[in-house]
Amino acid sequence: MFVGEAPGADEDREGKPFVGVSGQLLDRMMAAIGLDRTSAYIANILPWRPPGNRPPSPAEVQSCLPFIDRHIALAEPKILVFVGGVSAKALLDASQGITRLRGRWAQYTVNDRDIPAMPIFHPAYLLRQPALKRETWRDLQAIRQRLNAET
Repeated sequence: MFVGEAPGADEDREGKPFVGVSGQLLDRMMAAIGLDRTSAYIANILPWRPPGNRPPSPAEVQSCLPFIDRHIALAEPKILVFVGGVSAKALLDASQGITRLRGRWAQYTVNDRDIPAMPIFHPAYLLRQPALKRETWRDLQAIRQRLNAET
């Protein structure tokens, strides 16, 4: 299960997560490790687009955490991938930024079940900082290895 922060303009129009340019890159990232939208579930912490496409406020994130927590519980994923700093910091209750969080396995607990979680850079960030794709490729390979071990 991939968890992002909130819908952007394209997602808002289509009513689906990660369908714009960032979503196209996320699709390619998933395909590189043998996943697609039929084998992985994609959600956002916030189900709505913040006004002006601004980052979600801490209050908005806090108000939505019980809903994404329930979403994760219902989806019962083998692995969680936190896409970007907002989702990683919120769901891991961390103060560090994505640069420090990414590439390290963490645990997310829901209903007394520990789920391995990997924070990765957001595709929109990778589009602005393409040199970081190499680090993300290593993260994706670690996700694939963990998935192989889980089955």
